[in-house]
Amino acid sequence: MAEMPEWDMSTVFPSLDSPEFKAAFAKAKSGIDELGPLFDRHAVRRRETSTVQPEDVTAFEEVIASLNRLSELCSTVGSYVRMFVATNAAHDLAQSLISEFRVVVIPLGQYEARFVAWVGSMDVESLLAASAVAREHEFVVRQAAIRAGHQMSPAEEELAIALAPTGLSGWARLHNDMTSLLTVAITLDGEQKVLAMSEVRGLANSPDAETRRTAYEAELQAWKGMEVPLAAALNGIKGFQRTLRDRRRWSDDVEPTLVSNSIDRATLEAMQAACVESFPDFRRYLRAKARLLGGEKLAWADLFAPVGDLTSSYPWERAAEYVEGGFREYSDRLADFARRTVTEKWIDWPSHAGKVDGAFCASIRPGESRVLLNHDGSFSSVSTLAHELGHAYHNLCLKDRLPLQRHTPSTLAETASIFCETLITEAALREASDGERLAILEASLQRDCQIVVDIHSRFLFEKGVFERRGQRELSAKEFSDLMLDAQRQTYGDGLDSDKLHPYMWAVKGHYYGPTFYNYPYTFGLLFGLGLYERYRVQPDGFHAAYDDLLSSTGLAAAATLGARFGIDTRSIDFCRGSLDVIRRAVNEFEALCP
Repeated sequence: MAEMPEWDMSTVFPSLDSPEFKAAFAKAKSGIDELGPLFDRHAVRRRETSTVQPEDVTAFEEVIASLNRLSELCSTVGSYVRMFVATNAAHDLAQSLISEFRVVVIPLGQYEARFVAWVGSMDVESLLAASAVAREHEFVVRQAAIRAGHQMSPAEEELAIALAPTGLSGWARLHNDMTSLLTVAITLDGEQKVLAMSEVRGLANSPDAETRRTAYEAELQAWKGMEVPLAAALNGIKGFQRTLRDRRRWSDDVEPTLVSNSIDRATLEAMQAACVESFPDFRRYLRAKARLLGGEKLAWADLFAPVGDLTSSYPWERAAEYVEGGFREYSDRLADFARRTVTEKWIDWPSHAGKVDGAFCASIRPGESRVLLNHDGSFSSVSTLAHELGHAYHNLCLKDRLPLQRHTPSTLAETASIFCETLITEAALREASDGERLAILEASLQRDCQIVVDIHSRFLFEKGVFERRGQRELSAKEFSDLMLDAQRQTYGDGLDSDKLHPYMWAVKGHYYGPTFYNYPYTFGLLFGLGLYERYRVQPDGFHAAYDDLLSSTGLAAAATLGARFGIDTRSIDFCRGSLDVIRRAVNEFEALCP
């Protein structure tokens, strides 16, 4: 078997210490420095009058052009450095550069806050009527008007942004670095080993029950040894976020996330109500899986256990070929793009100590991405590859948009990834035997269960943390108790309530970043499945409309984009329809189980 390849970053810049990278870093810094005089010259700050004069239109167009240029440059420089940290948390130069870059971009965040206040205090309709450039950025302008109504004073906004690197993101870096470097002592087959946490968590996919149980117990023990600093990090982050939410006069901790995710409360409530309705179906799936594994109830250690006839049979070469083939049944454009990501080495495949756990896709230049995997050869890893390449394809579709038009909310960022994952699942099912169908359905339902059931548990957990964090800090035990309570509410009798995972609050980096980061994944699943159903029923003309939607995710709210395909995102019936796709898979899975 060929050694799993790592990604090639040299096509972006030769190296972190190359003259080319140093020049780009310096250009980003000088560009940010030049914003100050530009903003002062045009009085870019909250205005006393909303009247829009011709000189205001000229100023807006000059300012937005500068922000677009800087957004693209800073995105490339920041992403480039982060790729080195993601694959090696002990990379001293990368760590020092990312720390320096965070300081460099502090003023950019402050200028963006001034821009929001400035635009938000204008007569937005007059600005849009007077400027074609403003109309190109209509969604940015209207979002600014909403956010401006929740800003603190200019001095407070500047201070909050200046404190974030040592407060909010400083705690997040602590979590990322500690968990990336964490190793676990474990005994497997009588041999004592020290493995990276990502490798130990990967053993949850082992076909051997004893290996899974041993890995689960070793993992919990390792997290227990880390609980004090990670609890401090989570307390620091949630305290910071809650204080800003209060000062910015949002009604609750969820409200600002609705704006940033381009959905409304009716959409969130419809989605969550439909998900809660579906929990009994997911519990049927979990109980059926338990029977396959020889038990009455599933333990957490067995959540990701393989069943059926597909086990660890996808080395990276076959995984890449399989995904390309599945994509080609949909379109040559998508398949050719998948091949390009492999041949141009955009993908980092192997697991190793110091590499961040899980998977992600990051845009690094217009239309160009990097995909991080921890490939273990399972069909789940194939699905993960398809998922992340969906993100990369989405970035390709955004290529010709202006930088500020590419800013896609998390809710819509999951559209292409879910769609691509579904393409691979359906392609696999079409050629599968009963045993293979069982394994493929398991991989799909495992994902769906995580996104619908587990993510709802994360929502309940984070909501509970915010409610208590307003009074005081929480202990590690309290975080674990909240986590267990949320898991029992959502998984119910589908899992053994005495064998859950109390340290998922330590595992998931999502809690250490944006507020309520998790629920957009659920929306993305339902939206992606809804689009796939429309493609399945009426494929004619779908491809071009779909690519256009992906290119427009920074231009309109989810409800507006969904309406292009007859989707009402505020309707519980739409959510139920998407969940019906999953219910059909549960029914087939049950039928294949003894």
